[in-house]
Amino acid sequence: MSGLAEVRDPARLGILANRVDGVVRKMANTLLRTGRSGVLNRARDFSCCIVTADGHLLSSADSLPIHVLSGPDLMAEAMVRFQPDLAPGDAFLNNSAYHGCSHPADHTLLAPVFDGMGRHRYTVLVKAHQADIGNSTPTTYFAAARDVYEEGALIFPSVQVQRDYEDIADFIRMCEARIRVPEQWRGDYAAMVGSARIGERELKALGEEIGWDELAAFCGSWFEYSERRMAAALRRLPNAVASRVSIHDPFPGTPSDGVPVRVIVRVQPEAGSIEVDLTDNLDCLPCGLNLSEACARTSAMLGVFNSIDGDVPKNAGAFRRISVRLRENCVVGIPRHPHSCSAATTNLADRVANCVQAALAEIGDGIGMAEYGAPIPATSPVISGVDPRNGKAYVNQMFLGGTSAPGRPGADAWLTGLHVGNAGLGFIDSVELSELYHPLHVAHRRLVRDSEGAGRFCGAPSLSVEYGPVGGWMDIAYVSDGNLNPAQGVRGGGVGGPADQWIRHADGTLERLPQAAQVRVQPGEFVIATCNGGGGYGPPRERDRQAVRRDLEAGLLSSERAAAVYGFET
Repeated sequence: MSGLAEVRDPARLGILANRVDGVVRKMANTLLRTGRSGVLNRARDFSCCIVTADGHLLSSADSLPIHVLSGPDLMAEAMVRFQPDLAPGDAFLNNSAYHGCSHPADHTLLAPVFDGMGRHRYTVLVKAHQADIGNSTPTTYFAAARDVYEEGALIFPSVQVQRDYEDIADFIRMCEARIRVPEQWRGDYAAMVGSARIGERELKALGEEIGWDELAAFCGSWFEYSERRMAAALRRLPNAVASRVSIHDPFPGTPSDGVPVRVIVRVQPEAGSIEVDLTDNLDCLPCGLNLSEACARTSAMLGVFNSIDGDVPKNAGAFRRISVRLRENCVVGIPRHPHSCSAATTNLADRVANCVQAALAEIGDGIGMAEYGAPIPATSPVISGVDPRNGKAYVNQMFLGGTSAPGRPGADAWLTGLHVGNAGLGFIDSVELSELYHPLHVAHRRLVRDSEGAGRFCGAPSLSVEYGPVGGWMDIAYVSDGNLNPAQGVRGGGVGGPADQWIRHADGTLERLPQAAQVRVQPGEFVIATCNGGGGYGPPRERDRQAVRRDLEAGLLSSERAAAVYGFET
């Protein structure tokens, strides 16, 4: 039997798919175990993947969706375009929103993989969210940045950082001179290199074991299989054109009534295809909310994948059946330099994905999802300051809590969804470890009663966190959407709880904080932050009675809300 015929055997196809995924998981485990910052080694805000030499996504096992559905292909193409004479031992860094990266905070290391004859076969990518990137303020989500210059990030459009497996010293010195926590950054960079080289080693071993041509034949067959699975999933949807609008709260640099995100979804089941049209939206704005092309495409695709059979592989084969229409100079399209894309992975990206999955939910029961709650609340701030315990500066993004997930067909929300682009794959910080690593005290972290998106299947309740500095001041930065426009339900489902943020001063007085800000918190002061709940799916009065009773007994629901919303009498 020829190699191609053997790969088409379902058992062998499945085995090879799992072996390739295993390479990616080894890369991810390396990064988790060796990353220096809490963003990596505790929150797991990173992704790893493999693309073919011609830029087709092959595997992204266990990665954050917003990082990988689109972007690795664009960055791999930029690498080849800028660096046509690739060689073993090369590595390149890309964090440019104008050259395929998601946003500047996601440093992405690309390493080409060669066979024994010197032929470029694959590229491994390691994308790691950074605690600091040299922004003009200590945050990696700078919503108020009027352009990339005010944002201040160091931008690397596929810049070579290793040659013959050795670091290029000029690059290291540049980053260490600009980034606020150079030792932490250097540790994260070394972890990324280790992860990429593990992927290179394991992929080369697989190619040599089964034969590079056999591995190439597997890729072709795996893409064809994935495309068939996607086509079959789309053929089960109704023939429909659906539209939806979701409004991002107003921020500095946006219209006074917020940023409307308009999506049109065209399902063509006969052709086994779907189109998401994002062209009817505002031009790029003078703030950091603009989407990169990678995030615009990814968020649209994410809404599709959230609405169909979850077993459809997420790779270039499945993507052939999804068309995403974008336009240049659009806030949810293809940005023009120097518009800032600082918060591209979160705020408007979530609005796009929510629009797609909610629009699809309304065309038929059992399809789609309600809306996720909006990011990035003050429960997930970037904190910075000087640690009084050792006199050293610190910067890190905390993930003290993020529920936000929506109700969906057949199930209530996942309680640690965080946001739609994360898909629950990031880790929520341990309170004990947060207090150990930073001069921080967490006074409470608890779910908020009666804040769920009511429905036949409920969205997650909001989460409240109270925290403050110990021994010295602390700056916190956040970009909280969903205070005015919380997560909407679908098919009769209810609205999730809104986000909010306050500061309790040392004298006990409360002051409401802006939605997007950097705030200095003094000793004795505490921030009280609430994240969004998720929207509900289906009419609340159709909810299973035992589920309502369970929520009452758990303290998530009051008897008054149970009676008024669910028709449940105790």
